[in-house]
Amino acid sequence: MRRRLLSSMLLVAVIAVLLLGVPLGVVVVRLISDEVAQELRTDASRLLLGVEYSLSQGQGISPDQLARNYPDRYLQVFVRGKPPIVVGSPPPAGRDLTEEARSENGYVRVSRDAAQIQQDTQARLVLIIALAVVALGAAIGLATVTSRRLSLPLQDLTRIAERLGSGDARPSRHRYGIPELDLVAEVLDRSALRISDLLAREREFATDASHQLRTPLTGLSMRLEEIVAAADQPEVVREEGEAAVVQVERLTAVIDELLAAARRQRHAQAEPIDVDDVVGQQITEWEPAFRRAHRSLVLAGDRGLSALGTTGGLSQVLSTLLENSLKHGDGVLTINTSSTGRSVVIEVADEGPGIPEALGHRVFERSVSGGGGTGLGLTLARALVAADGGRLELVKRRPATFAIFLRHTRDSGRHRVVSGPA
Repeated sequence: MRRRLLSSMLLVAVIAVLLLGVPLGVVVVRLISDEVAQELRTDASRLLLGVEYSLSQGQGISPDQLARNYPDRYLQVFVRGKPPIVVGSPPPAGRDLTEEARSENGYVRVSRDAAQIQQDTQARLVLIIALAVVALGAAIGLATVTSRRLSLPLQDLTRIAERLGSGDARPSRHRYGIPELDLVAEVLDRSALRISDLLAREREFATDASHQLRTPLTGLSMRLEEIVAAADQPEVVREEGEAAVVQVERLTAVIDELLAAARRQRHAQAEPIDVDDVVGQQITEWEPAFRRAHRSLVLAGDRGLSALGTTGGLSQVLSTLLENSLKHGDGVLTINTSSTGRSVVIEVADEGPGIPEALGHRVFERSVSGGGGTGLGLTLARALVAADGGRLELVKRRPATFAIFLRHTRDSGRHRVVSGPA
């Protein structure tokens, strides 16, 4: 491309020089010829006037005076009744330029050598050719700079596009001072940002999926351990088997929740749910694990509450809170359900050391953990509650007390549900 640009610009420059230089040379030659002819006519007229004046005054015509007045000229003066007066050397045959002037008493001729005119003409033509060469040189330099200025940005844009194609979605922020190329670079940068955002969402979804699936798998593993431990007790095996089936169903629901969240469609699934059923199911799932840790689960508060949400989402949030308490808390874990004028509230509190002051205001941030965990559980839990139109808050640091605020079922037509963190 660079070579084509350079060739095209040089061709245009050569054509422009020829179109201007050739007519200019012709005009210069013609102007010089006309100027010399006009000069000879002027000399002839002036010479004739001088001769007429001398004759009228009865004075003689001095050849020496004429030679001084008209140097480099060949003069011929013809007066009636007098011999011709010749001054200067005659030009070579075929190279003379002659003009004459006439009156009643005679006429004069003024001639000069055309070789001098040709030298002057050649000098000016050489100057025109030199200017044309300079113009071509300037055109070559300008064409080189312009082609480089155009080709290098295009090569850079090509590298940026190749980098985007290879998965490197960093915006280049390069600008070249050419509006069209800057527009292309801006579009590529916007595309890079979109690709980067898509990749980040994919990575985030993969991370969230792995974390969210781990909790129901842990519960399923505990149920299977109970089945193995109670292999000689059919009733226990049946009960634990049914609980394992519930865990599998919950695992399926979690997968559905993750896929829906990835498509930003969870807000369309919020519906009235029985809070007691969800809380009771979680207590049933986690009670064996708390019992092995010599801890107990207590359910307190109001019964018969219903709220707007999704069963899978609320189950996942409660499971995250219970798992965190099992790992980092201590003592009795209490789940208290209540209803206020604005929300249905589910509080989860234990008797452990609580959350350090340094982490109190950051506990819901991604990758923030005080116990060597992944730092994703509470972040995803808050996002799940927010997707159902509620809030998850840390209401007390010591002992750690989390509260889930859900909407009343009567508010289903008056509030818009949003997705994302609260």
